[in-house]
Amino acid sequence: MITAADRPTTHAAWPAMLPSLVVAAVVIWAAATTETDWNRLGEAGPRILEFLGRMLPPDLSVMPEVARGLAETLRIAVLGTLGCVLASLVLGPLAAARLAPAWVHRPVRSLLALIRAIPLLLVAMLMVGAVGLGPLPGILAVAVHATGMLAKFYAEALDDVDVAPVAALESAGATLLQRLRFAYWPQIAPVVLRDTIFRFELNLRESLILGIVGAGGIGFYIQTYVRSFQYEKAATVTLAIAIVILLIEGANGALRRWVS
Repeated sequence: MITAADRPTTHAAWPAMLPSLVVAAVVIWAAATTETDWNRLGEAGPRILEFLGRMLPPDLSVMPEVARGLAETLRIAVLGTLGCVLASLVLGPLAAARLAPAWVHRPVRSLLALIRAIPLLLVAMLMVGAVGLGPLPGILAVAVHATGMLAKFYAEALDDVDVAPVAALESAGATLLQRLRFAYWPQIAPVVLRDTIFRFELNLRESLILGIVGAGGIGFYIQTYVRSFQYEKAATVTLAIAIVILLIEGANGALRRWVS
């Protein structure tokens, strides 16, 4: 039976309520200061239907161009993911507090946070300015931008391992590489594979828009068709992208189940 002494006092309950109050205050502030006319939502429905009507029926005559654009987007995602994995295999251990001293892992973590803070399109624009148009700046942009997240995930996986196997190998005189191979890797392998698969899927989705800034891929066709009011062709691009995303989603799901 709960007595009055067992109930939390109002003073003790305030710390637990504080995060909820802060979130509620931020939501109220955002809703009150956006200066948005919510009545316009009612007018948006007919306009959206009119826009969708212009996209029907899709113009399938552009499928060869769309297929080339999708293939280039897939190549950008694959090679960009490979680049970020290689970079993360170096930066991840350097950002792990369990492996690197504070004067190493703290600056590396700050660098990764800075990389994550830069929008992908801005990185792509910088790469286009550096190496020119085409898929190469897209590959570089994806590799650089994705490293900020993937290396952080690798570092967190290393920091969360069970220290008992590591200590046992260390007491037996194992080198750092041996500890990484036989104590760390068996524990982090499922997490690393899961995060890498997730990052590839995200890279593919982000690669779809890189053509807007001249970094290759299907985004170039999206921009071209929409700007020239060829909505039927834009609908074909949209359908092709949706099919590819669904196929990749299914393949990634099967791969996750296989490695888990």
